[in-house]
Amino acid sequence: MKKLLLILVSALVLFLITMSFMRSSIETPEYEVLRILTRKVEIRRYPELIFAQTRLDSNSYSENSSLGFRRVAGYIFGGNEQGAKIAMTTPVVMEMGSQTEMAFVMPKQYDMDALPDPSNPNVTIAKKNARTLAVLRFGGYSDDKKIKEKASELREILAKEGILFDSKLIYMGYNAPWDFIGRRNEVAYELKILD
Repeated sequence: MKKLLLILVSALVLFLITMSFMRSSIETPEYEVLRILTRKVEIRRYPELIFAQTRLDSNSYSENSSLGFRRVAGYIFGGNEQGAKIAMTTPVVMEMGSQTEMAFVMPKQYDMDALPDPSNPNVTIAKKNARTLAVLRFGGYSDDKKIKEKASELREILAKEGILFDSKLIYMGYNAPWDFIGRRNEVAYELKILD
């Protein structure tokens, strides 16, 4: 019995390590770090990106994450006019305001014309203009309380630095639920660029 338990635990550890290495092969958008404010906070410039996205009625992470993820994942797993499978990317992006949008960044090989139309009317393909974000990185699993705490921490740092930002909170999650080690989450605000 002990030997079987040892084999099962070893297999589980090997599975988790394998999944963690697989995560590193998932495409993530490139960005330029313009300024480092603290060990956890950066000012980043993102290029124009294409999102598959869905709108949700609440601004709660816990209320929206599952439904939003299922809708957009359905699109990349073949829920589109061509039945095409599209590679998963990271992060999963939630722009949280009076309404929330959950989005997957489309792989950089696609342009708007190359992407099939979604089968689900609640999923749209949209181009997100290049933008500058202030980003705070944190680990562990996310929930509404942790996201609010980290967003408040980021707002305080930006206010202290005199940096103006839009009020819409952006949450970015990089990991699958089974990733226990090295989890990466970020909260961000788009910076107001003054002419």
